[in-house]
Amino acid sequence: MCGICGEITFDNRPIPLSSIDRMTAALEQRGPDSQGVIARGRWGLGHRRLQIIDLSPRSEQPMTDPDLGLSIVFNGCIYNYRELRAELEGKGYRFFSQGDTEVVLKAYHAWGERFAERLTGMFAIAIIERESGRLVLARDRLGIKPLYVAQTPAGLRFASSLPALLAAERENIDTSIDPVAFQAYMTFHAVVPAPYTILKGVRKLPPATVRIIEPDGTSRDHTYWVLSFERSAEDIERPAEEWRELLAASLTEAVRRRMIADVPVGVLLSGGVDSSLIVGLLNRLGQKGLKTFSIGFEAANQESGDEFIYSDLIAERFGTDHTKIFVPSEKLLAALPATIRAMSEPMVSYDNVAFYMLSQEVAKHVRVVQSGQGADEVFGGYHWYPPLANSNAPADEYARAFFDRDHATFARQVSPALVNGDAAREFVEAHFALPRATDAVDKALRLDTTVMLVDDPVKRVDNMTMAAGLEARVPFLDHDLVELAARIPARHKLRDNGKGILKDVARTVIPAEVIDRPKGYFPVPALKYLEGPYLELARDALTSEAARNRGLFRQDYLAALFEDPKGHITPLRGSELWQAALLEMWLQANAI
Repeated sequence: MCGICGEITFDNRPIPLSSIDRMTAALEQRGPDSQGVIARGRWGLGHRRLQIIDLSPRSEQPMTDPDLGLSIVFNGCIYNYRELRAELEGKGYRFFSQGDTEVVLKAYHAWGERFAERLTGMFAIAIIERESGRLVLARDRLGIKPLYVAQTPAGLRFASSLPALLAAERENIDTSIDPVAFQAYMTFHAVVPAPYTILKGVRKLPPATVRIIEPDGTSRDHTYWVLSFERSAEDIERPAEEWRELLAASLTEAVRRRMIADVPVGVLLSGGVDSSLIVGLLNRLGQKGLKTFSIGFEAANQESGDEFIYSDLIAERFGTDHTKIFVPSEKLLAALPATIRAMSEPMVSYDNVAFYMLSQEVAKHVRVVQSGQGADEVFGGYHWYPPLANSNAPADEYARAFFDRDHATFARQVSPALVNGDAAREFVEAHFALPRATDAVDKALRLDTTVMLVDDPVKRVDNMTMAAGLEARVPFLDHDLVELAARIPARHKLRDNGKGILKDVARTVIPAEVIDRPKGYFPVPALKYLEGPYLELARDALTSEAARNRGLFRQDYLAALFEDPKGHITPLRGSELWQAALLEMWLQANAI
């Protein structure tokens, strides 16, 4: 797990080493153990390393194989690298390291642009071909690892984080607000789908994509994986008991895969079904002395700020080495600036500060954790799925439940210059119309798994854990498991108030008290009910000179938010004031 960056020119102009140095330095928290930079004429690569597999210098990056004429920087973890290595050795390849980076490099040489299809894991990859001058970028199937790209006057720049791109001569990047992304942020619950980012001049490589960039700047994308909800007649008729057995085996394998490391692996234990199930399965797989971690905050507006009762129950049942972190209000406030700086893009969820503070503590104990993100999107755990089961207008139903505001409301709240069509709604309708999913619930599950999950929960976990030099692994996003889940008919997922089939598996592993509890999340009530210093923080950001000059929001809308922050809560229980303020604070934190 690391941070990667690089730059290439299309006019043979040499890359200044200082440009790569600045981007690499901006990624230090993602890889605190070492750094490497190489520049060869028209291209350069930078890397920050977090040592997880093969702790020796032989796996340091950027890695070059002079015999193959290839150089690579790689962020992530390939869980089947040992199997791939054995296959490549059978083809005659010889290895000088014991890690997964060299396996990726030789896999590309052996299989070309189809190499990503052979990789099981999470990854963002950049490979330079010495002879052709070609640059190859690749991202994992479900976008667990980020990769940002920006055109420069002479070529292209890429990095694991958006701020890292800005660290190298930002005057070459258009940092004005992208109106399509802004509308997505305000409407699609802060989800900005690839390739967009909030800045016009920065884009994201879409998940499951290999991009081939030729020396003259022309490029083409190869989408190597598409999630299908098509089912055989056997799948449709298969009883729940058989699905449970198949799912239990697949999930156990997903958890087992993510134990691979040359350092200890812990678990972020929220006390919900998903993280508790991971702990139970690790126990079954023979994991001893497992370290688990939970976090809680002060209550606000009579809403509890912790779920320790459930995490304690799981820790006791499975005998984990458990650490509880309680955060008083003043420490939460103090952590917000660093949390915002850790965001590659503005992310409005209250969970961000929880993950940030939890990760800072966890990193003192372990370097790798498993986390339960993804189960709700993959197995139908959210409240907006059941109404879709009998809907004749699924896009309407989805938008009513998930969108923070309709387009007419959006147009009344923001600058007229940023209102240009209902892009968020059009995106959902277009996604729902794609083939390989005919059922309305399946359409929503596919959208949430391949888009919403990528650019909200998964991005949140990556950004906040990597800000502490901590690697987070997400077994519920194992692509084999996700493919299996897509084959399971929606009726099995919607049972038992959502995630029915997953709860069937959980009942064979963890206590019923955790399974049958009300649905929970990382509660941070102080950021939902903005009062006192939190209200002043938001007000200061949105009334600053920078905000006034930017002019994103109408002044009458801001006045209404300041007057009654508790009265402006989105359908998904978010604060409209926090949403607006977070965006402005992120822009200011990045000097935009």
